[in-house]
Amino acid sequence: MYKCGFIGIIGKTNAGKSTLINSLVGQKVAIVTPKKQTTRDNILGILTDEKHQLIFVDTPGIHKTKNQLDKLMMYNVRSAVASVDIIFYVIDGKKNLENQEIENIIKFASETPTIVGISKQDINKQENVAKIIEILAEIKNLKAVIPFSSIKNLNIELIKNEILKLLPENEEKNFYYEEDVYTDKSVRFMTSEIIREQTFLSLNDELPYGVAVIIKRFEEKSKLIVIDAELVCEKLSHKNIIIGKGGLKIKEISTNARKELEKMLNNKVMLTIWVKVNKNWRQLESLTLIN
Repeated sequence: MYKCGFIGIIGKTNAGKSTLINSLVGQKVAIVTPKKQTTRDNILGILTDEKHQLIFVDTPGIHKTKNQLDKLMMYNVRSAVASVDIIFYVIDGKKNLENQEIENIIKFASETPTIVGISKQDINKQENVAKIIEILAEIKNLKAVIPFSSIKNLNIELIKNEILKLLPENEEKNFYYEEDVYTDKSVRFMTSEIIREQTFLSLNDELPYGVAVIIKRFEEKSKLIVIDAELVCEKLSHKNIIIGKGGLKIKEISTNARKELEKMLNNKVMLTIWVKVNKNWRQLESLTLIN
């Protein structure tokens, strides 16, 4: 018997959703930074074995919308919720459970089989986790509550097993993707995401979140991949921060991104990044074209 289904990974920004996806799939399919709203698109992470295919949908963090980018991100969350077989709602175990989150979970659990995961168990206070579990126990229709740590690989197999319990069996192989596919995103998309990730990591808190990456050239040669990218920011002052004194910061970003890309592509990479100012890019209707 075979099992296959879509699992929406839902939760507030910076709750640990992308790290969980990477841990479940065993591959880097979503970028991870300490900054909120790092994930902007729905990204599939696909885990396949002989009898099962679990398709995890990594979604942007739930937050209030302020601009066209925010609206697009929340549209991605709603579309994921509407089309998955199971919802896995991630709660940051370091924080108190807010009323809005409780309302979200109640709504999800009333409509779709829902599991709640309490993340970051390697650094959480157990009394806080116990309090969260006590509150969640009052919610009807919840299928399971699982404390976990993606970093320590704690209860990751338990999460997979609980998800499999909720998927229907099929006598015929009903997989959506080939067995060697682990994400639905193109190499160009993943390239842009890695550059954006390394930009955030290199700049820490020096730069607001208004950064996008456009891949202008992706050329595969015999022993080298040539990549040209534009890093789009909103202000000239942001551009100066990204470039850094004497160009040192953009060099650091390029070097770190190139190393990550060589791991992903298993090939040598020549990466060139230009920094461009477009103060209105987050308001563009064509935001799906930017990433």
